[in-house]
Amino acid sequence: MRRVKLPSVLAALGLAIMAGLGLSGPAQAAGPAYVALGDSYSAGNGAGNYDSASGDCHRSFNAFPYLWKNAHAPSSFADTSCSGAVTTDVTNYQLGPLNSTTGLVSLTIGGNDAGFADVMTTCNLGSDTDCVNRVNQAEDYARYTLPARLDATYNAIRAKAPNAKVVVLGYPHMYTLNVFCIGLSDTKHKKIDEAADVIDSVIANRAAAHGFVFGDVRTTFNGHELCSGDGYLHSLVVSPSWESYHPTATGHSSGYYPVFNANS
Repeated sequence: MRRVKLPSVLAALGLAIMAGLGLSGPAQAAGPAYVALGDSYSAGNGAGNYDSASGDCHRSFNAFPYLWKNAHAPSSFADTSCSGAVTTDVTNYQLGPLNSTTGLVSLTIGGNDAGFADVMTTCNLGSDTDCVNRVNQAEDYARYTLPARLDATYNAIRAKAPNAKVVVLGYPHMYTLNVFCIGLSDTKHKKIDEAADVIDSVIANRAAAHGFVFGDVRTTFNGHELCSGDGYLHSLVVSPSWESYHPTATGHSSGYYPVFNANS
């Protein structure tokens, strides 16, 4: 007969007694109450597996807020992010779940204020000059108008969630540069990436001024942008068109989630 060690018997007996008494081992602590805010880069346009109840907000169960929720089991979770949102949409429509018990907030916002969709349309349909001029307009908006809009949004978040850690995530570069790539010209690629740098700089600056954490996703998307051959971002999508130039499920799991998780 196989000899059974006494400690193993005692351990098994202890587990049986605990089960019989309805007891269990130490419970895993729940994560902080978490609320996801923002635009399509938070909602998950392009990531698939959409929540039909979210309608035109196109929230995806593959987006980084849901990945974090599934990994950390927060004590409560709400996602009010929505495709097409601008700063005033966040303050007017998305802050309902926030309160003094909220422990964590994520946010992507500002790209639509600066005209991201129109920039990409112009750069796809227009000349190099048209693209450069439209990006210059967006950059001027980001530098001179967006800061006040971000300040108002960040103030509203802090007023509703005074105890929360707020993680503001930026936007990735769209293109890997200096490689052969069918589609837009190198001039357009460089100008679009330049716009991402400008808006991320503005967002990071205003987030720091409010004591928020800035998560720079350019680091995790580096080398995985369009023209890299990797599947982190959609290029132009015919149907549904609103997936165009947004992160894929891989872009959320390998691009956005690691940055948010490291800063949450």
